[in-house]
Amino acid sequence: MVEYAGACWSEIVRQRARSPLALSSLLDWTHPNRRIFYRTGDRTLCTGIPSSPEADTPVTMAAIGSRGTVTEFRGFNADEDAQKLRKGMKGVGTDESAIIEVLAKRTIAQRQLIKQAFKKAVGKDLLDELKGELTGNFEKVVLGLLMPSPVYSAYELRNAIKGAGTDEGCLIDILASQNNQEMRAIVAAYKNEYGKDLEEDVCSDTSGMFQRVLVSLLTANRDESDRVDQAQAVQDAKDMYEAGEARWGTDEVKFLTVLCIRNRQHLLRVFEEYQKISNRDIEESIKREMSGNLEDAFLAIVKCLRNKPAFFAERLYKSMKGLGTTDSILIRVMVSRCEIDMLDIKAQFQKMYGKTLYSFIKGDCSGDYRNILLQLCGSDS
Repeated sequence: MVEYAGACWSEIVRQRARSPLALSSLLDWTHPNRRIFYRTGDRTLCTGIPSSPEADTPVTMAAIGSRGTVTEFRGFNADEDAQKLRKGMKGVGTDESAIIEVLAKRTIAQRQLIKQAFKKAVGKDLLDELKGELTGNFEKVVLGLLMPSPVYSAYELRNAIKGAGTDEGCLIDILASQNNQEMRAIVAAYKNEYGKDLEEDVCSDTSGMFQRVLVSLLTANRDESDRVDQAQAVQDAKDMYEAGEARWGTDEVKFLTVLCIRNRQHLLRVFEEYQKISNRDIEESIKREMSGNLEDAFLAIVKCLRNKPAFFAERLYKSMKGLGTTDSILIRVMVSRCEIDMLDIKAQFQKMYGKTLYSFIKGDCSGDYRNILLQLCGSDS
């Protein structure tokens, strides 16, 4: 039996929580339906969209997290939404407010059904039509919203490494913030969308210890239990101290071994023990011992383990502070987190910077681009 998981991970995570051994295998993302299948015991979960009404029936349109500002739209009707979008793009000019009203208030799963309904009614691909109607940052937000979560991450990673230059910040933001299942889905989506191996592409664009950290994250083999081994935590803290602060030069491999493999609860204990041994916070030591992309990668890992919403709040703040806006970061965080933990990100933003995320976006952006980001942000509170 195949069940549709709404292009999301909530059901998969719930299965994993109930039985760590239930999530037994990752199968290929298959054509023509473009679905990633996960076998859980005697069931298979699918993160794609059925190719026809006769195919697998959706069982949930819920958001992929429980702390998002975008939630399942009650009274959802994909055919009606498709017609609203068609009307908004028909004739001279585009009704951007209609596009915002529909797409910024629907979950990823609901948007997939809208795409299907649009193609059935109009005979054209919704993404292609929107590309012809929209421009600039507003277009980037809209197109991002229409992609399933792992596809959007794969898309962002592809843009980060293709062509001249590499957006290392994008690689770090995405790869340092995923759990194992999310990472495997991104790797599968990348292969399906671009016919390339993500690890090979990352290796072709990076080097040294920074590359090794990214490759370790891409293997998606972090221990995800809650087991804390006190003796091992003390030893891990001692190993990192002796690999950095206590010697001339730094043995970065020791940091990789601990930070990329151990489970979250264990590492939180390691950070406490490290403070006792070194009289310094682990983040301070990373800043003292490392530099450049490697420093940024290890800091991102530590920050995501400690408080992921705070990590993204910081990324949003830095994207808008001072002169100009780093729109690529702003768009990526707002699109990727709006139905996962945006409520927590907003709370952390206000706690850390004394102003609301809403007010920052309102003051930093303009036009339809601002309007859609504000809708994704939610109320000014």
